[in-house]
Amino acid sequence: MHLDIEVSDLPSAVERALALGAAMTDSQPQDDVRVLCDPAGHPFCLFARAGSGA
Repeated sequence: MHLDIEVSDLPSAVERALALGAAMTDSQPQDDVRVLCDPAGHPFCLFARAGSGA
């Protein structure tokens, strides 16, 4: 399973996820998406939708 999570502030959400134990992956395919892995290694994405005020 892969989760895509919409956030209003991408840099802050990434910072929070990293503080909670997530790790950035080497591959970051889009400017408005960050791919991370939880501490067990499961991938998930944080994204801010362009033009949504996010």
